Amino acid sequence: MRYDIVIIGGAIVGSSIAYYLREQGFSGSIALIERDPQFAHSATTLSMASIRQQFSIPENIRLSQFTLKLFRRLKEEFGTDADIGFREGGYLILAGEEGLPILKANHEAQIAEGADIVFEGPEQLARRFAWLSTEGISAGAYGRSGEGWFDAHAMLMLFRKALREKKIDFITAGVTGIERQGNRVTGVSLDNGETLEAGAVINAAGPNAGKVAALAGLVLPVEPRKRNVFVFEARDKFTDMPLLVDPTGIYVRPEGSVYLTGGGEPEEGDGPADPADFDVDWPLFEEVMWPVLATRIPAFEAIKPTRAWAGHYDYNTLDQNAVIGPHPEVGNFIFANGFSGHGLQQAPAVGMALAELIVHGGYRTIDCRAFGYERVAEGRAFRELNVI
Repeated sequence: MRYDIVIIGGAIVGSSIAYYLREQGFSGSIALIERDPQFAHSATTLSMASIRQQFSIPENIRLSQFTLKLFRRLKEEFGTDADIGFREGGYLILAGEEGLPILKANHEAQIAEGADIVFEGPEQLARRFAWLSTEGISAGAYGRSGEGWFDAHAMLMLFRKALREKKIDFITAGVTGIERQGNRVTGVSLDNGETLEAGAVINAAGPNAGKVAALAGLVLPVEPRKRNVFVFEARDKFTDMPLLVDPTGIYVRPEGSVYLTGGGEPEEGDGPADPADFDVDWPLFEEVMWPVLATRIPAFEAIKPTRAWAGHYDYNTLDQNAVIGPHPEVGNFIFANGFSGHGLQQAPAVGMALAELIVHGGYRTIDCRAFGYERVAEGRAFRELNVI
């Protein structure tokens, strides 16, 4: 079987690319390969499903702003019953004295891109959020609008349902090999014994993207990093709580009658995870995260953990930023990888960008050249400072 485009990975990134290819008028054949069609272990469905404009790099802000605009017209795009439960609760990113210059610089970049973020000192923050302890806090950046959280599974299903009417072949399989002749990839081998001829291959394999690139003889510094999310109950219900990010990197947000928290893993040095490891690290919550939560929000000294889950980031070890676009030498192998925790919120924008690149020969809506593979080849970091 031959396809004009084979997309490896059928979760939100791969599905977004397929969707926008058709929206931009691509009429060729498309195969969307996914080994876990229930998405039980997908980075998409195991994420915290949040969207923010609080990044340090304008290009990242623009990617998430594209998705925000999509959320604003969801019913127009996907039908009147389209609903992802988007709650515009905002982000509150806190900084101590050491992190203050970065927070301030990030805020200036966000304001320049039109984001509705306010920069406030500890006294203002304490007045705004009565439940917050500003001990050790020099300032905070709060998104008054355009940030919040949503239902990741519902968002994915909107795209998947829309694809059923767009002549996409869904293939349930794992990829075991990628054939290459010189500077072109020519086919993809599957674990069901089939081989697909391919005019182009798009790597949307999430945490496994580094391994998929290696099958084509290409180096991609993306590896799975395990991230735990814990659910807890508290006596107090703070309806005005945004997604709060402590200077330690630990975050917490409300979810109905409970709270979700994560971010206790070390940012650097935790190393690649076993992609089959979904065991929850409970000591992380008890020993690292709970003390921070209780310090920042005194009411959380008495809480009851109820459940938890673990998933994986597609972590770019070079600079924690996405790799988007074709390989400079193997031009029909295209990357959409390494989002390092913000892939769900940026997937629609990347889908549109790559569709424009393929159909029209260049980026139109969002210029993604800064995310190109060339920097990987040169070892030149394009670093996102606000990784959560």
